[in-house]
Amino acid sequence: MPAPENHPSQDSPAQGTPRRTVRLLEAIVLIIGLVIGSGIFKAPTAVAGMTGNSSGMFIAWILGGVVSLIGALCYAELATAFPHAGGDYHFIERAYGRSVAFLFGWARISVITTGSIALLAFVFGDYMQRLFSLDIGNLQCGSFIYAIAIVIILSWLNIRNVHTGMRTQALFTAIQVICLMLIIGGAVYLTLTGNGNPQTMQPQTAAPSMDFSGFGLAMVFVLLTFGGWNEAAYISAELENGRKNMVRALVFSITAITLLYLLVNWAYWTSLGLPGMASSKTIAADTMQLVWGEAAEKIISLMIAVSSLTSINATIIVGARSSYAMGQDWKPLRKLGVWNTERNTPVNALVVQCLASIVLVILGTLIGGGFNSMVEFTAPVFWLFFLLAGISLFILRKQPRADNAFRVPFYPVLPIIFCLTCGYMLWSSLSYVYDQSLGNINAAWIGVAVLLIGLGLLGIIRRLHKENR
Repeated sequence: MPAPENHPSQDSPAQGTPRRTVRLLEAIVLIIGLVIGSGIFKAPTAVAGMTGNSSGMFIAWILGGVVSLIGALCYAELATAFPHAGGDYHFIERAYGRSVAFLFGWARISVITTGSIALLAFVFGDYMQRLFSLDIGNLQCGSFIYAIAIVIILSWLNIRNVHTGMRTQALFTAIQVICLMLIIGGAVYLTLTGNGNPQTMQPQTAAPSMDFSGFGLAMVFVLLTFGGWNEAAYISAELENGRKNMVRALVFSITAITLLYLLVNWAYWTSLGLPGMASSKTIAADTMQLVWGEAAEKIISLMIAVSSLTSINATIIVGARSSYAMGQDWKPLRKLGVWNTERNTPVNALVVQCLASIVLVILGTLIGGGFNSMVEFTAPVFWLFFLLAGISLFILRKQPRADNAFRVPFYPVLPIIFCLTCGYMLWSSLSYVYDQSLGNINAAWIGVAVLLIGLGLLGIIRRLHKENR
């Protein structure tokens, strides 16, 4: 059984390994930026329609926070027991071997991480185009220009220095939270002036019954909106005072996000009422329009653009670290496994990630909306590896670990709850893609294709690895 890695803080900077330079506040804003994306401007519509009443809706969002907190505690144990820049990749490698970890790393670099960066770049480009058009004559290229530019700029900022990327993240996250507070503040104003939705102003004699059949599906949207906190594991080797600060960062971030989500949903509900929420196609814009009038569309466009920026930058930071871990494990990929000690970043992995994201942006421009679907249909791949990471907690408890690592309270109950949740999300995502198609191809085959290509590459890499020994 392999021995646990030494704490990176004990390594000499000359050895090219991560050092513990990331501060607690930087970790918090990174996690918040990873989680809060454009989903909070869209998902509440689906959740309101599926839960059936306001009580069920708020319970769903509270439950989403509780489940996320349980998962965060599980990841806090993994990240403090086995601190490594590879995050999930490292946990999977220790529990199941390098081959399974390679498939996970391949899925991240090919579609999970780079695909997310490309999709978020398109969201940013679309909304910035509404604010400031960059189209050239009849050539509608504004969104494409914005998307390419933002991937390059944010990648460059993170290549410069880890703290440059973190300071950028702090700025974007602060603006993002202010944007959400504008929605909440608008609802408070409507309530105080008596202009809120009449249905929320008066007590109801009988609340509509909760639609239990739709509650489970609503939780899929809620948990997707809470997604991203697990990426904190990728900075476990760089976080100052790793054991305490990893737990603090995860618990504080998820608590703050849950509170923000509840307040934003309260703002939607107060302004539009439950039927209005369920029927609205642009729930945030409809809410803001009650306060800001015609200027609401511009404000919401700016809000979503900022949210996209925040998520892109955070994804760039953590995404390259799994590629770095792959480079450490496989000699043919060793260029990815170079850590720049002067900048304290995996520069080569960031460059490759940037180029791969640009390729996907170009691909997305060529095939249009089908690209969005292609990335969304790989969700089962993500949930499969997320489930494996959760199960790895049970396997890795038997391995040597870092001293004084955090331990999940109420073990094994909380890890079982987390794994069952991941299993449910895997089943739900499989059910969804099985009923969808892209062209004439069943969407379920897209995830299979990603893994099959990964298996082919694994065979090539293994052969090259043996030749390089």
